[in-house]
Amino acid sequence: MRIQEMVAMDALQGLRVVDFSKVLAGPLCTQYLGDMGAEVIKVEPLQGDDTRRWPPFRNDDGTVFLSVNRNKRSVALDLKSPEGREAAQRLIATADIVVESFGPGVAARLGIDYASAAALRPDVVYCSISGFGSKGPLNRGKGYDVILQAFCGMMSITGEEDGPAIRSPISPIDQATGMHAATGILAAVVRRLRTGKGCQVEASLFDTSVGFMGYVMQSYWERGSEPRRWGSAHESLCPYQVFDASDRPVLLGVANDTLWRTFCNEVGRPGLADDPRYATNADRVRNRADVLALVADIMRADSRDAWIERLGRAGIPCAPIQSVGEVLAHPHMAASEMVYRFDDSAHGALNVVSQPLRFDGERPEPSLPPPKVGEHTRQVLAELGYGEAAIRRYLDALAPRPASTAGEAA
Repeated sequence: MRIQEMVAMDALQGLRVVDFSKVLAGPLCTQYLGDMGAEVIKVEPLQGDDTRRWPPFRNDDGTVFLSVNRNKRSVALDLKSPEGREAAQRLIATADIVVESFGPGVAARLGIDYASAAALRPDVVYCSISGFGSKGPLNRGKGYDVILQAFCGMMSITGEEDGPAIRSPISPIDQATGMHAATGILAAVVRRLRTGKGCQVEASLFDTSVGFMGYVMQSYWERGSEPRRWGSAHESLCPYQVFDASDRPVLLGVANDTLWRTFCNEVGRPGLADDPRYATNADRVRNRADVLALVADIMRADSRDAWIERLGRAGIPCAPIQSVGEVLAHPHMAASEMVYRFDDSAHGALNVVSQPLRFDGERPEPSLPPPKVGEHTRQVLAELGYGEAAIRRYLDALAPRPASTAGEAA
């Protein structure tokens, strides 16, 4: 898949981001900033970001790493060594934005916490990403996406009513935390333009999880009872779930009364729209079992593709349950320009999912493929004023060490 028309994005041009984060939330945040024109320098331990070692692999780098680390230069530093800390501090002194996801107290021990960064660059925008935030009894807890899915109630409402709790496999909390962090950073940058002051931005997986649960918690406060699992259905809408067609399942989204009337007319049952048991969405929710039985009977009468064509033509939201391969092969994917191909990266020809925004009708074009570990160390050290002899001594001293167990948050 090749992007037809893309533009270089310069909205954040001139901003330097020094990224100490790892795994998913922080790297996704900084990738978005890089996509929008910021210069991003990814500081990695000598063995690289953890996700480089998560299978499956492309040329020894994990695909999770490849998905969130384009538009970055990689610098490998041993932050436990005086030389590594000095280089990190020199970098911070040049940074507009610093992002980190260290475990509690780690950044301070390394001399790169917010107080240290602000001493080097008073107007720095410093973003800390953690599992549970800086306040509260769990503020030192390790946070991973699945832990917060469980802890904050998401798994309790995911899955079929009589089935086990289910983890969402797309790491939504990590990904949304990265987006929240990027939003907070951009707000802080705008504030700095107005006031000249930097600040510390905090994003946590816990806060993101609670934010996701907002309308569920609103319903809990109103009803005073625990929500149940709904499978593919929606607590507040009906019919709004997967139904079996004669051959394969189809997702039907009748989200309002106008759509219900249209559906009833289209399937040759106009009387259902005027039946007082089903006339309004509230009526249909109240009589859910009867509605589902009626609609299930109707949907079994034809094939999935026939329903998709017929209901789609009538303006009724519906969709097949597609596989990843089917989504990628769909004509809309090519038209959307959501896949970009690097033809000459260090990893060979490489497809990546693009920035999900357009500016003036065009999608930003990535400028750098995901880097190899330390690919730009020499280049960046030279930019920081290190002479060739000092750079050579530093690189010669680098030796892979066992992965750290310092307790860094995702």
